[in-house]
Order: sequence, then C-alpha cells, then structure tokens
Amino acid sequence: MSQLRIATFNLLHGQPLAPDGAPRPFPADPGGPLAEAVAALDADVLALQEVDRGQARSGGTDQTAVAAKAMGAADWRFAAALHGRPAPVAGWLPEASAPAGIRVYGPAEVGDDAPPAYGTALLTRLPVRHWRARRFAPAPFGLPLRVAGRRGLTPVPDEPRAALAAVLEGAHGPFTVVAAHLSFVPGWNMAQLAAIRRWIADLPQPYLVLGDFNLVGAVPRTVLGGASALERSAPRVRVRELRAARRARPALVEPRRRRVREPRARLQGWSDLVRTPTYPSHRPAVQFDHVLAVGVPRSAVGAASAPRTGVSDHRPLLVRVSL
Repeated sequence: MSQLRIATFNLLHGQPLAPDGAPRPFPADPGGPLAEAVAALDADVLALQEVDRGQARSGGTDQTAVAAKAMGAADWRFAAALHGRPAPVAGWLPEASAPAGIRVYGPAEVGDDAPPAYGTALLTRLPVRHWRARRFAPAPFGLPLRVAGRRGLTPVPDEPRAALAAVLEGAHGPFTVVAAHLSFVPGWNMAQLAAIRRWIADLPQPYLVLGDFNLVGAVPRTVLGGASALERSAPRVRVRELRAARRARPALVEPRRRRVREPRARLQGWSDLVRTPTYPSHRPAVQFDHVLAVGVPRSAVGAASAPRTGVSDHRPLLVRVSL
C-alpha cells in the first residue's frame, strides 16, 4: 500500500516567531519562512488554517499559492471565511466590496484583484475527484484569550470559520479529506464539528478530518462518533414505527417464531492519529490540532510528529498513513 504524508498546520498568517515565541518582523520575502516550513513537511495532503490572502500584515502574499508551490501540490483550494482587514479590537473590518457568501479560490485565481481575505486551505499532490466548501457563522460572543505579542488576556470576538472537503484518488480508491478551523467558543465548536460529519456523509470513506478544532483530548473523536451514531439511528426510527403498527394489529394464530435481536448501533471507530501537544509552538502544552480518521486501521498508521518551524504559534502535525 502507498504511504501518504498527511499534515495540518495553523499558520497564524505565516507570522515568524523567535525561539521564545515572540513575533518577529516579516522578511523582505514575506512568503519565505512559510515556504520553508511547508517544504520541510513534504506533505502529500496539507490542511492550513488562519491563512492570509492579500493581507497587508503578511506582505500581501497569497499564502495558499506559496504553500502549494513549496510542496508541489497538484491542486488546491482556499476558502475565504471572511473578506476584510484585521483590527486590534473589533477583530475584523469587513470589506465593502466583498463577494456575498463563501468564496473559494484555486490555482486559476492566483493574481486576481479580489479583496483581502482570511480563511482555510486544503492542498494535495493527489488527483481530486470533487471539491466542496462551507462557511460557519461566528458565535454571538467572544472570549478573553492570550494573543501572541500581547500581555495578559485580550478580549477576542469570534469570527466566521470555513471548511473544505475533497474526495481524493488514492492508490486503492477514493477517500475524503476535510480541512477545518473551528470556533474557540466551547460548545459552538462541537456543533460545528458535528455539522461537518453530517456534511460529508454522502462522500466516500475512509475519512480524514484535519485542522485546529480548539478542542482537546477525546472530545473531537467523541463528537464525530456521536454524529455518526445519529446518522445510523435514523432508519431505526422507521423500524420502530413498523413494529408498533404490527403490535397494534389483531393477533393471528401462528407458530411462535424465534426472536432475533438486531445489532445495536455502535459509535464508529474515530481515532486521533497523532496525540501530542501543538500549542504554543515554543513550549507545547496542549493539543488543539488534530488528524482524525475513520475507516483507517491502526496498522495503516505510521510515524507521526509535531516538528517545530520558524512560523506560527502552533506546531504542525504530520503523520504517515497507508491508503
């Protein structure tokens, strides 16, 4: 079986950081540190979060295009969660000329005159059968958080989020990969993750769901397993209705039949393929970033790592998977 390198990386808009986690200025080539970090991963499939496109703070770089060139991606998409510019307190100032709804950019849009954007990307060296994207509304409130380069806690409003799904052609058939960045608001992010599972229910397994979920421990795989069980339990409602109708009919004299128990719905075996802290990058203490899978046996999972790079307050996750 062919072994693929699967990775996810929250970029923090490609922000260069010092060894102690302090932000450094962007160099003359603002995409250089990002390109170096992505090239070192050598990923066949790469999910990116907190990606800039044409933002002044990151030198106007189309960061998805930079990453695609660095890894030799055959195809890629960037889903704009929002069009606008970052503001110190308000979070984001929306662009008046922004297109309505979600906007997805690919190789054909490189160098266009679209307004500055920010969102999620998915890049791959493999052939793609199908792309889809969706946008999640922000939570109606934010939270005080630690922000790189600032002391103490900073009130941060929530922001729209984006997810991308692709059906890829593997050596042994198609499989589905999702790149997502979820809300930092507890509960809101769990609802978004469950919605992603329902959103891809018609796409072929195995599934790989990658990204920064702002969730820790077993919570992400439990949420996905719960969403799977709800899907499978839907037809059982009809079974119960038929049983109730049969009991309501007049009893007939007939030989007693052996009662056959139907198997109970079980949670699918979602697993976290990499379990290691990823945040903050200079001294990891918690894992917000995940590579979740179903339909992938443990024997197909190879070495995993969370290497340190010169950009972002998150470390990327990288795992070898045979598909």
